[in-house]
Parts: sequence; C-alpha cells; structure tokens
Amino acid sequence: MNDLSWLSRTSLLIGEERVRLLNKKHVLIVGMGGVGSFAAEFIARSGIGKMTIIDGDVVDTTNRNRQLPALATNIGQSKAVIMDQRLREINPEIDLTTIANFIEPDKVEDCLTTQPDFIIDAIDSITPKVRFLVQSYGRNIPLVSSMGAGAKLDPTQLRVADISKTYNCPFAQQIRKNLKAHGIFKGITTVFSPEEIIKESLMHTDGKNYKKSAYGTISYLPATFGAVAASVAIRHLIGEKIN
Repeated sequence: MNDLSWLSRTSLLIGEERVRLLNKKHVLIVGMGGVGSFAAEFIARSGIGKMTIIDGDVVDTTNRNRQLPALATNIGQSKAVIMDQRLREINPEIDLTTIANFIEPDKVEDCLTTQPDFIIDAIDSITPKVRFLVQSYGRNIPLVSSMGAGAKLDPTQLRVADISKTYNCPFAQQIRKNLKAHGIFKGITTVFSPEEIIKESLMHTDGKNYKKSAYGTISYLPATFGAVAASVAIRHLIGEKIN
C-alpha cells in the first residue's frame, strides 16, 4: 500500500476512504499544453494512483506565457518528458505512463485500450480531438473535454456543461459540427467559456499538426480551464455529482 500521509490535508476534506479510492484510479490526459499540463499537476496532487499523459510537442518560447512545462531554460525539450519528471517528483509512487507522441487520428484507439477510469481531453487541434472524442464516447469512458481557452480574459465565466449547451466558443462550434457527422449530438462533458471572444486576437498558422489558426492567450485562462477539468475528473471519481 502506498504511503498516503502526504495527502493528509486532502483526507481532511474528502475522507481517507475517498483518498484511497483515488489511489486506485487511472486518469488519461491528452495534451500537455496550457490546459493539460495544469490539469495533470492537479490530478497528480490529488493522489491519483495511475496516470497516462500524452503529448508529442516540444517547448516553444511562445509557450512561456501560459504552459506549466515551459521555461526559458528548456526550449525545444519534450513537454511530456518534462511533465513526467515533475509528476514523479510530486508523487514518486505514481504509476505513470508517458507517451511523447502526437495523437494521430489512426492511433487514437490504441491509446484507449487501457480503459482508463477517466479522460481529460486537452487536445487543441480539431481532427485528432474529434477522433478522440468519438472513440472515447463509443467506449463509454467518462471524460471532460476542454473547449477554447483563447481570445478570452475572464476566468469567472468558465462553465461545465454538455457539448450541446456550449456557445460563444468558435472551437466548440466546430467540434459540435464534426461530432454531428458521427451522430453525436450530446453526452460529452465540456469546460467552456461563454465570454465573447476578442476577434482581433486571431492568427493563422502553417497548419502543422492539424492546427490552422490560433487565438491570443493570457497566462491564467488555460490554467483555470485545467483546474476546472481536473476538478470534474476528481469529483466524478469520488462519486460527487457534477452539475
């Protein structure tokens, strides 16, 4: 049995039985960018027993304004590898699998064969995200999916809602459209913000890794998305009702 004494403050809040329950659960997090990296940190600090993290990207200097693994001293290094070390230093006893590769659409099914207890989807490219959501939905794996954290400033507006109830989020709109092509209209829990977007912050990219455009971001918004997503996962796993 793992030493859970470091989680004494968590036990005070949710009880030792629930802490031990979390220690037996497996959470899969896809994407170690601004949302996923913070979600992974919070999940690890909850005392989860097993985690899988996936990301094929490396740290870019423009990531430093919002992403947990990004420092001036590690440009070009794998985000997944950096997070692997960090999570193990938080909890040396964690059963951690790290996949430092992008989720290509035809590789999604392989990532789900371990049948995790919960998934946090922090993919920011539409094609692999939709494929991942479709496959997860088909396997009935509980999950929470992050919608767009760019072009917005107010963290107090974040909401947890079904994909069918998202609005004022161009990213969510595109995801809904693509999911409908697969016959999925609802049943996917999301974190989204209904705040009006700042349209002037849009930029076009080279289309690498299925991403053709991006919005400007502020330091705290992606982290807040990650925190809310982590809370959904943890609350679900300990039997709390979401919404």
